[in-house]
Amino acid sequence: KVVKNKAYFKRFQVKYRRRREGKTDYFARKRLIVQNKNKYNTPKYRLIVRFTNTNIIAQVAYATIQGDKVVCDARSSELPRYGIKTGLTNYPASYAVGLLLARRLNQKYGLDETYKGVEEVSGEDYYVEKEGERGAFYCVLDTGLDIPHSNKRFPGYDTENGEYNAGSHRSRIVGEHITNYMQSLMDEDEEAYKRQFTTYRKEGIMPDMIEDMYIKAHEAIRADPSPAAKKEQPEGYKPKSFKKHRMSLQQRKGRVAQQKAAFLALQ
Repeated sequence: KVVKNKAYFKRFQVKYRRRREGKTDYFARKRLIVQNKNKYNTPKYRLIVRFTNTNIIAQVAYATIQGDKVVCDARSSELPRYGIKTGLTNYPASYAVGLLLARRLNQKYGLDETYKGVEEVSGEDYYVEKEGERGAFYCVLDTGLDIPHSNKRFPGYDTENGEYNAGSHRSRIVGEHITNYMQSLMDEDEEAYKRQFTTYRKEGIMPDMIEDMYIKAHEAIRADPSPAAKKEQPEGYKPKSFKKHRMSLQQRKGRVAQQKAAFLALQ
């Protein structure tokens, strides 16, 4: 039996803030960021993917004592530049964000011409091996990055016979499941179609246009993965601040005087 007495509470140590908030699994994080001792100060890069209600955020980062450093970043909010105006959190958008991140990272290090990756989506595993050097740069994404993974996590994997169907995965990447669902709703329930695909209708996207939209977006991303130029702010621009500004001594005294006067007026 654990007795939580004064001695226990005097020695109690609270957990890390992000553990208390339920945001970071430190057991998993330790295994992701700890580098081999014989590699000294070599960064250990990791791929981070976060899904929000309206956005997909993908980053390549590495850990330091001062905090994590982000090497490259891509978001689904950038996809309208490449022709994907809606459906920014679905599976085809996830693939597009991953493609954008990887091509942007290759471009940053001047490797985009060396490792061009898959020119057309097939769903198959893709590996790159530099000539003369065995296994120098394996690629398991369609771009030239080596990410440890398993086909068991992908659509198209059959758990019963243990086989991976690349064609089924490719159909997901180009949005065939969205096309089929849209078409079935249009045929069976017009009201449900109008309710669920409002933004598609606003953009004039019909079921037979979806696959071409994603394929063209992939081509556009490969052609120019660089981030959009930052808008120059006009002179005297002040960013919005929602922080409550601290009152000066004179303001505090004035506020107390007002409260006193208001209280006395009620007597």
